[in-house]
Amino acid sequence: MLQDEVTFYGHHNVRSMHAKTIEITRDEDLSLRGDCIVGVCASKGCSDLDERVKQKLKSNESFVKIEIIVDNELFALTGRGDERLTLQNPYDIVIRKTQFVCPRTMSVMCSKASNDIPRQMVRLLQDSRAKGIFRISVE
Repeated sequence: MLQDEVTFYGHHNVRSMHAKTIEITRDEDLSLRGDCIVGVCASKGCSDLDERVKQKLKSNESFVKIEIIVDNELFALTGRGDERLTLQNPYDIVIRKTQFVCPRTMSVMCSKASNDIPRQMVRLLQDSRAKGIFRISVE
């Protein structure tokens, strides 16, 4: 199993309402329109992920586990890799319930989306001092 971690921070506009995606971004600001974004000031975008992890993600056979950790709260979900992934975006990481792929996509066919994140975690992420970890495990 290969792993990588991305750190990120909360923002007062985190709403976590999107039914098909979850996103973290290197951007510092977040508008209310970004209802899938759960974190800003991320330490990595797709293009910065560990090369071994990226190669594994580019396989239709890959199983992906994603954990979002904030304080003592843990939100876990699963997804799949895809041979169509380019993982070229330097700013964003997006995981999707669908099979849609673009340079921002890290995983497809995910079991959960932004609107599934517990509201307690969302409240924590609405504080810009809240630090989160986006842990990716690929096998």
